[in-house]
Amino acid sequence: MSRPVASADVFVAIADPTRRALLDLLRIGEQPVKQLAEPFAMSLPAISQHLQILCEADLVQVRKAGRQRLYRLNPEPLKQISNWIADYEQFWQEKLDALGNYLEENSCSD
Repeated sequence: MSRPVASADVFVAIADPTRRALLDLLRIGEQPVKQLAEPFAMSLPAISQHLQILCEADLVQVRKAGRQRLYRLNPEPLKQISNWIADYEQFWQEKLDALGNYLEENSCSD
């Protein structure tokens, strides 16, 4: 069984703060790379590399409009992560509820 390329891994893609910030910017809507690069103190090629990783992870989709490339958010892979994390949230909530019950039952009375 072959493993996907690491850069195609959604977790790897969102691990970087710059890429998370790019995703936040794309929530507003489709944007060209120059507009996406404005808030960052890095070169356009560096931003393009980050966008390429996001594209490989299917978090961002790109289309050409004339000479521009327009990037837009694809939130579906993030929903999959959210669903996966929800199972762990349920697990920890059950553990915290059990701890709370234990502490209430075994509290020291003065």
